[in-house]
Amino acid sequence: MLARLRSDIQCILDRDPAARSTWEVITCYPGLHAIWLHRPAHWCWHHGLKWLGRFISHFARWFTGIEIHPGAKIGERVFFDHAMGVVVGETAEIGDGCTIYQGVTLGGTSLYKGTKRHPTLGKDVVVSAGAKVLGGFEVGDGAKIGSNAVVIKPVPAGATAVGIPARIIPSKEGQSADVTESQPARKFTAYGITQEDDPLSQAMRGLIDNASSQEHQIALLWRAIEKLSAANQQAKDCVPCDAAIKEQFEAGKLNELVGK
Repeated sequence: MLARLRSDIQCILDRDPAARSTWEVITCYPGLHAIWLHRPAHWCWHHGLKWLGRFISHFARWFTGIEIHPGAKIGERVFFDHAMGVVVGETAEIGDGCTIYQGVTLGGTSLYKGTKRHPTLGKDVVVSAGAKVLGGFEVGDGAKIGSNAVVIKPVPAGATAVGIPARIIPSKEGQSADVTESQPARKFTAYGITQEDDPLSQAMRGLIDNASSQEHQIALLWRAIEKLSAANQQAKDCVPCDAAIKEQFEAGKLNELVGK
């Protein structure tokens, strides 16, 4: 028991540079209080004391601003960072080492009792501020959920999910997709920040580059036809007046609008 309490405190000291001492973590971190209050509530829930479990959960919600259903399963070294407004549903499961930020909802889309309605998070998952993970699917180990993303389908291990509805940025060579620079695989990255491109932005840039390339090729063809018609006296009028001999497609400006 004491080892687990020390582990709860140490994981906060490791992941939050604002945490200056053990005493500060124990007294000033509502995410830690929510975890500690959830454990007796969870025990009551699974030993026939349903109302008492719900009451402890209700008190924890009032005291910390974090609502965790007593039926939810939470692993070791889980850190609710800031975490005001977090909601964790009854059949949700949170794996070891996960980090969950403020405004996150691990919710369900089914109304059938006794079914798996809420998501399962694997180990070391980061769910960023405002994200909504809705449904009884799995989020793989080491995955990252971007801020305000709405995830309604499974996320593979190591991948990053961003957008509404969330699109998946797959991991590279088995590594987490949130890597911002060359660094050890176990290094924690706050809020799961990624400098990888949004897949929608990648698609838009691909379309822009393709359109620019096609305009270039068309312009080359018209110039070639113009030269041939100039050399052939009988074919002077074969180039129409509105032929796109000059390139006008502003690929650079469009790419700037899409973003880096």
